[in-house]
Amino acid sequence: MDRTVIIGTRGSELALWQANFVKDQLAALHIPAELKIIKTQGDRILNLSLDKLEGKGFFTKELEEELLAGTIDIAVHSHKDLPTENPPGLI
Repeated sequence: MDRTVIIGTRGSELALWQANFVKDQLAALHIPAELKIIKTQGDRILNLSLDKLEGKGFFTKELEEELLAGTIDIAVHSHKDLPTENPPGLI
């Protein structure tokens, strides 16, 4: 593969571990990859407890937007953070 796969991830310790795991799996297949750290709304709102927030996608929306825009090739994050319904264009 000539092109480097861009992996979108949050910057938390868990997210980076997960993204680096995927990167290592790709490397084992001789697929070059690099991480792009994306700050999400959940990362920026530090003064409120998560149970006080209303809405969905606090840790995924920005990753999904970059995926749809084509600025990342894959997004790696925890399944627990995914909304139950995906935005149009994502499966």
